[in-house]
Amino acid sequence: MRTAASLILATLLLAAPASAQQLPDPLMIATEGAYAPFNYLDDQGKVQGFEIDLARAMCDEIGVTCEFVVQDWDGIIPGLLAQKYDAIIASLYITDERRERIAFSDKYYQVPARFVVPKSSKLEITPEGMKGAVVGTQRATSFERFMRDEFSDIDLRVYATMEEAYLDLSSGRVDAIMADIVAASEGFLKTPDGEGFEFRGTEYTGAKWFGYGAGVGVRKEDANISKAFSEAIAKIRANGTYQKISDKWFGFDVYGE
Repeated sequence: MRTAASLILATLLLAAPASAQQLPDPLMIATEGAYAPFNYLDDQGKVQGFEIDLARAMCDEIGVTCEFVVQDWDGIIPGLLAQKYDAIIASLYITDERRERIAFSDKYYQVPARFVVPKSSKLEITPEGMKGAVVGTQRATSFERFMRDEFSDIDLRVYATMEEAYLDLSSGRVDAIMADIVAASEGFLKTPDGEGFEFRGTEYTGAKWFGYGAGVGVRKEDANISKAFSEAIAKIRANGTYQKISDKWFGFDVYGE
């Protein structure tokens, strides 16, 4: 039989904000470490990037220490479900399909997708104009799903990381790649390897393929963790911390509409 004290405690816990409820400390966060400038490994093998700074700021707001686990993209959701870590912060876009497996915080950034091609290329960015073209992107992403649905006549090559896709584009092994515009710009076009390449065609958005923005992924039973991150996102947006981090990495706000 539950005592009056236990009932009062349960009521207080339910009423408390998510950040005040018991959360793992340290909070183990998985990131890919291969998606510059959002998350990547520096010369010393330490994780850096916009999402890493953002994760630390969110953890500060929540009142926990965050520690990072580098996990290959293909295994990042399975690793969460296997309880190898508590959350994913790795440009994991919120989609209806992923919501069937895991839960998410509110979004913390959202940018469009676009094709990148050599400046000398004659490719016209339409399903007809790209028929037979060899196009690369990262495996198990919104970009892959979109192209399989809308550009079914291309020769699609998928890679474990976008870094591998950039390498094949710069070496001429693919005719084009698809990526988000910030990652492609900062991680490829603005580097020496990206000289001679450009964005082409329209910017692609829409929830059907590209979801609702990147969010913190958690197990469905850990709703208190996703709620804590959603509250932290709202707070750092309001107090200017988010803008400072975004300006540091990009020079503009990547939160999206």
